[in-house]
Amino acid sequence: MRLNINDRTVEVLLSEETLRQRVAELGAQLSVDYAGKDLVMLVVLKGSMLFAADLCRHITAPLSMEFMGLSSYGDSTETSGEVQVTLDLTKPVKHRDVLIVEDIVDTGLTMRYLLKNLAAREPASLKVCTLLEKPERKRVEVPLDYVGFVIPDHFVIGYGLDLDQKFRNLPFIGRVV
Repeated sequence: MRLNINDRTVEVLLSEETLRQRVAELGAQLSVDYAGKDLVMLVVLKGSMLFAADLCRHITAPLSMEFMGLSSYGDSTETSGEVQVTLDLTKPVKHRDVLIVEDIVDTGLTMRYLLKNLAAREPASLKVCTLLEKPERKRVEVPLDYVGFVIPDHFVIGYGLDLDQKFRNLPFIGRVV
């Protein structure tokens, strides 16, 4: 389906219902995997905020939330390859079970940086839950423990993902055509 939004044609790739169903499935699996653990859901800002908000409501295990801001894109649609921390954790994660919640992993460069950064903080465990994976763009291998969807190499918007800081509020994931 194609829609005209703010003078742009957007093709819907993942509908609101498809997202809702998969997020519920991920939350159910995480509830089992983290039962009885000291879970810290580490939300990577800004793109993961909607995914994380919906996901945490489906996790029955007790959890706390931390946030990190990372940037490797700036206002571009291509990664610069250099990762900048724009917001760091407010609490230590030493000896805690950390689940990174990310919107999308494509080249793997940002995730590799984040995994190294967090491993140095000595968590009890460190896993990754990403809503989207783009294997065609992968430059480095990184472990992805939970993947919502594998998508083709399209620049996507909606459900937290942006183009020039816009379109994050779309309830679906689409691509500008």
